Amino acid sequence: IFDSDWYTSRNLIGGADIIVIKYSVNDKASFQELKESYIPMIKKALNHCSVPVIISGIGARKNGVPCTCPLCTSDRRSCVTTSEGVQLAKELGATYLELHTLNDFYVQKYFGGVLEYFMIQSLNQKSSEKMKKKKKLQKGHRLQPPQLEQPEKMPILKGEASHYEADLHNLLCCCQCADVAFCSEDLSTVAEAHKVILCSASHLFMLLFEVKSPSDIRDASLMRTARSLFAVEAGSTHGVLPGAPPVKVVVKDAAFCSCLPEILRFIYSGTLQWERLEEDIKKKLKDIEKTEHVLEKVKCILKTPCKLGTAKDCRSHQMKRMCNNSLRMFFNTPVLADVIFEIQGASVPAHRAVLVARCEVMAAMFNGNYLEASSVLVPVYGVSKDTFLSFLEYLYTDTCCPASILQAMSLLICAEMYQVMRLQHICELYIITQLQNMPSRELASTSISIVSLLKKAKFHNSDCLSTWLLHFIATNYLIFSQKPEFQDLSVEERDFVETHRWPSNLYLKQLADYRNYVHSQKCHCAVM
Repeated sequence: IFDSDWYTSRNLIGGADIIVIKYSVNDKASFQELKESYIPMIKKALNHCSVPVIISGIGARKNGVPCTCPLCTSDRRSCVTTSEGVQLAKELGATYLELHTLNDFYVQKYFGGVLEYFMIQSLNQKSSEKMKKKKKLQKGHRLQPPQLEQPEKMPILKGEASHYEADLHNLLCCCQCADVAFCSEDLSTVAEAHKVILCSASHLFMLLFEVKSPSDIRDASLMRTARSLFAVEAGSTHGVLPGAPPVKVVVKDAAFCSCLPEILRFIYSGTLQWERLEEDIKKKLKDIEKTEHVLEKVKCILKTPCKLGTAKDCRSHQMKRMCNNSLRMFFNTPVLADVIFEIQGASVPAHRAVLVARCEVMAAMFNGNYLEASSVLVPVYGVSKDTFLSFLEYLYTDTCCPASILQAMSLLICAEMYQVMRLQHICELYIITQLQNMPSRELASTSISIVSLLKKAKFHNSDCLSTWLLHFIATNYLIFSQKPEFQDLSVEERDFVETHRWPSNLYLKQLADYRNYVHSQKCHCAVM
């Protein structure tokens, strides 16, 4: 095209339905040639015509996964950065895409959707231009095509903020299921805590409660700190029977012992409030040397074995959400477990402290006048093993990753059964997101019964999801009205769908009248 003269190039570009500019992200030289030689001509041609443009960077950068940040300045020498592609797209008013490879998945999911959109827009534009020309040639009034209104806006479902850290803090305050009692040297109890939380925060407590052996730790300084600070009374330090007295731990350091409530609050908060801990200890001790001494001991407790426990560690490495990641190591493991769920012939170990902190139903179950309060084995009914494991994983980690819409619905039912509302909202958002992103063809051929999802959502008090699903069925009326499951809607639900259907009956009637009119005009051809 560009070897021709300017007018030929302009006419060729102007006659195109779409312009696709493709380059390799690993070939900086060809990108520069494209930018310097061809882009100016395309930009000049676009001043005389309106053609949609897609700029597509192909390939995975050799130095690693490409950064998606538009401000990224890394890897500028050998590769074409994302920001350079985005800037080029802005200059042309184009759509920018990055595809790791030109396989079926990336082309169909990313490139195909945008290409289809631009083709439809281009065809609509050409069709509109033809209609305008035809209208000029025709005499008299012509019936206008009906205008299709946009479907009603779907109800917006807002997510619920996490209260993970607040749950653990409340566990410390109420001391339910406490299995550790910290004592001063005169054996008076200073504070109560939970082994699983302490061990998730520190290797020192793992060593203290025999979760790990000295050969596993291999850090002499950590073992010296443990011996100098604490002494565990003789007896078992592993999981104990419900109702058994907590293990007594004597705190040898008087200054550390006086600040223990503040230190435990810091640990239970996920080690996110170091500055607050410093202020609290300063106010309590009112002595700079003792304050530095206690803070140094805290750093030693929280440090990773064989690494320095500096203040920098406390403000960077340790400032991550400790419990969200570290409690995962105790998920579905018998270590320190004090309850075993029996489900579908399998045994699932767990920790009462975590369950009580994160789930009010289980808190009532393990602390009330129920059989489960004094039993290690707890049977679970009405839910599958995989769903219950996903439910427990959320309690331990505050994360939820359903594999499918049906699994998300099963997890939603389990969350409703145990009254964990935030997990229920997460499952609702997952289902809505998956259905929203489902193309019309896939929605028409899917084996998932949307009406069945609606019935389950209503039965399990998921009002937001049930309302959204009703709107979803009404908005996709032409698809769902052809499915057998449509007949399973109740009279009330059917009335709602018919009232809010899209497109409406009025529009379809107007469209039929318009088509009949166009068909009747074909016999009056002005040329023939």
